[in-house]
Amino acid sequence: MSSLSANASLKEINAYKKQLNWGEVSAIYQLFSSSLSDLDGILTHGFDSAYKQVLNPNSWNLALLGKTIKTSGKFTMQYKPQISLRHEFNDMGYELHCYPVVDGEIITQAMSNNEKCPFMQWIPEKMQMLFRLNSFVAFAIYCFQSGDEADKALLRFAHLKVVSLIAKLNESFQIDVVKGYSIAEFYQEIAKRNGDILIQTPN
Repeated sequence: MSSLSANASLKEINAYKKQLNWGEVSAIYQLFSSSLSDLDGILTHGFDSAYKQVLNPNSWNLALLGKTIKTSGKFTMQYKPQISLRHEFNDMGYELHCYPVVDGEIITQAMSNNEKCPFMQWIPEKMQMLFRLNSFVAFAIYCFQSGDEADKALLRFAHLKVVSLIAKLNESFQIDVVKGYSIAEFYQEIAKRNGDILIQTPN
C-alpha cells in the first residue's frame, strides 16, 4: 500500500482513504472532504460566491484605485484595493473573513458609494465570509485523536488550499494584515492542548 505524495490531489487522498479502510469512510471524513471539494473548485464552479465577488473588478471603486483605460480597451489600476483577512474557527467549521480597509481602519459595517472604500457596495452579510470549510474543528480533533495518514493528508490539503486562495487574493489586493490562527497553527494548538481545544482565535 503506497503512501501519498506531499502534493496529492483531493481525488488521490480520497482514494487512498478508501484503500486504507477497505472502502469504509467515516461520516466526519465525508463531510469535510465534500466541503473541501467545493473549496477546491471555488473559482471554476458556476455558482457565485463571496470569494469570486470580491475578486471581480466590477465591484471595486475604480475611481479610488486610479483606473486607466488602455487603447486595447483593457484597464489598469494605479493602486490595489486594501483589505484585511481573518481566519475564523467556530462550531460551523473554518471560515476566511474579509474586511475593506479605509484610511488605515478595518471596516466591519456596510458601506455604499463611499469614495474612500475600495468597494462600491460593501455588504458584510454577503461579502465578509469568503468561504467556509464545514466541520473543520470536529474533523481536526478527530484527526488528532485517531486520524490515519489519509486524514492528516486531507488536513494538509485544506491548509495548502487556503494558502493558495489567499495568495490568489494577494495578486489583486493589498492585504494589510491576516489575523487569527492558520489551519496549520490551529491544528498545532489542538496538539498542544491534547485535543481539548477552545474555539477561540487570537486578536
